[in-house]
Amino acid sequence: MTDPELSREILDQLGKLTAGEQRRVLAFARLLVSKEPQGISGRDLLRLRSDFDPEDLETMARIIEEDCERVDLNEW
Repeated sequence: MTDPELSREILDQLGKLTAGEQRRVLAFARLLVSKEPQGISGRDLLRLRSDFDPEDLETMARIIEEDCERVDLNEW
């Protein structure tokens, strides 16, 4: 069952997006309703990197490198 007010708001916001952004929203909506979790191919993932600020990517890489290399023996 769909809330008509919510549907109108979604359509209103969707109308403000570019065609490419609308396709991304559609892909995300399809992912939400899919029965099985789906991954993303490496090729598609590489395309998404342009959506991120290069400085943010560097920060994420640094944090992953720092935190994934550390073992907390008391964590468990």
